[in-house]
Amino acid sequence: MPIVEKNGLRFFSFESFPEDEVVQGIYSRQGGVSPRPWASLNLGGLNGDSRENVIENRRRIFESVDRPVESLFDVWQVHSVDVICTDQPRPLDTPHRKADAIATDHAEITLFMRFADCVPVFFYEPEKKVVAMAHAGWQGTVKNIVAQTVRAMQARYACKVENIYAGIGPSIGPDHYEVGVDVADRIKAVLEERTGEVLRSQHGRFKLDLWKTNQILLEKAGVRHIEIAGICTACHIEDWYSHRAEQGNTGRFGAILALKADGNR
Repeated sequence: MPIVEKNGLRFFSFESFPEDEVVQGIYSRQGGVSPRPWASLNLGGLNGDSRENVIENRRRIFESVDRPVESLFDVWQVHSVDVICTDQPRPLDTPHRKADAIATDHAEITLFMRFADCVPVFFYEPEKKVVAMAHAGWQGTVKNIVAQTVRAMQARYACKVENIYAGIGPSIGPDHYEVGVDVADRIKAVLEERTGEVLRSQHGRFKLDLWKTNQILLEKAGVRHIEIAGICTACHIEDWYSHRAEQGNTGRFGAILALKADGNR
């Protein structure tokens, strides 16, 4: 089942990612210690919640999948197209590097990112045993962060694009994501003849389908295996943080992705 419950936490997992090879989870907002308006499993450290709450919430997430917090590798997400490939965790007392996609082929590393409407995109290449994760808001989407991630997996790990599995996680859906002409024009420049599949015009504004846009960009990059969660964060603020639906007064949900060590499969 895509929604898993463990240790009082609920998280989404992609069915196409093999359970015996990959540790994964995109966590709902339930089961943490943060008070309102961040209630309760907030992983965002820059929105007013206390550091102690965020650290405890992070501990609970890692504990739920039996991963040590010290295995974490995360970045300062800045809506870029920068990809960091890592062979070691980020020491918890060191500053974050800026990037919006991360990748590894080391089973002792747990990739970790934070979201609240932007699209979590997971990647897994089973032959080379590589996992990656990308953060795709509208800026990252039009800059084609997903294709940049694929290229990094190919360049660093010799991944075969036809072997890559991609998952598009819970994020704001096409019925709730309104954008202006400037964003619409940038989408048109990227998708050209396929723009009509992702943009709907409405009284001088547009509704944008980030799920379909990233699916098309993944397909253009050569990815054949794509799973879409189809869960709208703005529709379900009881389960997910939504920057749009909650007018910015909200938290961030966490996402983790890691390889299972051979002995744990």
